[in-house]
Amino acid sequence: MKIAFVGKGGSGKTTLSSLFIRHLAATGAPVVAVDADINQHLGAALGLEEDLAAELPAMGDRLPLIKDYLRGSNPRIASAETMIKTTPPGEGSRLLRVAENNPLYDACARRVELDGGAVRLMVTGPFTDADLGVACYHSKTGAVELYLNHLVDSRDEYVVVDMTAGSDSFASGMFTRFDITFLVAEPTRKGVSVYRQYKEYARDFGVVLRVVGNKVQGQDDLDFLRAEVGDDLLVTVGHSDWVRAMEKGRPPRFELLEDVNRRALRTLQVAADATYELRDWERYTQQMAHFHLKNAASWGNERTGADLAAQVDPGFVLGEGVTASV
Repeated sequence: MKIAFVGKGGSGKTTLSSLFIRHLAATGAPVVAVDADINQHLGAALGLEEDLAAELPAMGDRLPLIKDYLRGSNPRIASAETMIKTTPPGEGSRLLRVAENNPLYDACARRVELDGGAVRLMVTGPFTDADLGVACYHSKTGAVELYLNHLVDSRDEYVVVDMTAGSDSFASGMFTRFDITFLVAEPTRKGVSVYRQYKEYARDFGVVLRVVGNKVQGQDDLDFLRAEVGDDLLVTVGHSDWVRAMEKGRPPRFELLEDVNRRALRTLQVAADATYELRDWERYTQQMAHFHLKNAASWGNERTGADLAAQVDPGFVLGEGVTASV
């Protein structure tokens, strides 16, 4: 299952995504955690010391390796240089599984031990001073989009992506790559404005969007969120002494998380698992092609000097029964 956490900056989405990752790991499920936010804090939220988090291999710095591995023997992709962030898989492409070992994970993922289990963590890499004025952050998140485009995931295994804040996710087709998107919203006008924007953008693409109310302190906050987001409100989270301790670098054992918050995390998992029955791999593959053709026409063809529309394999449909190239 592919799960995104989105929301405005400061909404608490990284904290909530890290709690959800810990919860899934504690169940024994295979989990890949991906930090795709411009502010790279997921590693620290999962308990890594700052120096270790800073040493995580950046996916954005390993794009040539990622592209070369994923294109495999696909005859429609002449070289890694002609792959862009939206290039879809086709016959001959190498596909990825959540729990397997492969060169992409060797280069880009690191195992993070949690008190309830362990996860693979991948990060896009920070936006550095060298990038200012010459690059956009989507050049880094493109590595995540390629990963998701080539991923064949199954029931009871999870990829959790902490997305960049606000509506930046809509700069590519990555917002359509998830079984469910949890939008973390505070009970404020600014908090729900991101929800309205996200829902409007995602309306025509079959995106399953549920709201997680954060920093909810009483009935008035709850009533506000219910009035603003209606049935999209899935669950709310309030103050947590466990989270406060975690933010100070001294998290207790995860099993000591407050019962009300443990129940909230189980609610998120139940909602995510329920979307498995809604999967439509044909639509998923068509959406890849749709955004690839848009990007090819707007900038990709000119930048690569190739007709990137020819990379779309019309007979290929991604799915759990598809065999990857070796």
